[in-house]
Amino acid sequence: MRDFFNCVYVFIDASNLWQAQKSKGRLLDYRKTIGFIREKFSAQTVRTFYYDAYPGIGTREYPLDGKHQFYTFLKKGLNFEVRKKKLKRIIMFRGQDCIIQEKGNMDVELTIDAVHYSSRFNISVFFTGDSDFIALVSYLRRRGKKVYIFSSRNNISEELRTGSDGYEDILKVNKDIWGKDLVKRGRDGE
Repeated sequence: MRDFFNCVYVFIDASNLWQAQKSKGRLLDYRKTIGFIREKFSAQTVRTFYYDAYPGIGTREYPLDGKHQFYTFLKKGLNFEVRKKKLKRIIMFRGQDCIIQEKGNMDVELTIDAVHYSSRFNISVFFTGDSDFIALVSYLRRRGKKVYIFSSRNNISEELRTGSDGYEDILKVNKDIWGKDLVKRGRDGE
């Protein structure tokens, strides 16, 4: 049997985490955050997965280069596994009005990775507050895995908070895991 003592796998639900970052008014510094996770769990190994959906080219009035540069930084600079897909555009008609909604849920991809890699870790950390993950949390715990949830008080489901081995409000983490101030984008995208 493979020794995975203190091997932590981190699964980041970017859209859910975005809500906490908006609430804090600052972006998470992922290098500091992974250092915090390594220290908190005395981890010998930390492997991080990042899940995000991005807008298609031409769907925004601002350039999207920064988003893709960020993905490259996560992959090459921090050695994250980045799982991404283009937002799906759903066109609906209400009377004469054409309404376009976008959807980019990554729950299935995150769940598949967590189950697939579960034989390689003993601790999993999820940056999400989405109650859809309670079945995954229960599955992993029944298999002897420790599961910890990092989210914010304004974005955590009660089932997920109480169904895990531990919950931490990232807005109250005592270590400095925060980076730049969040700047609102102007009309021209800047």
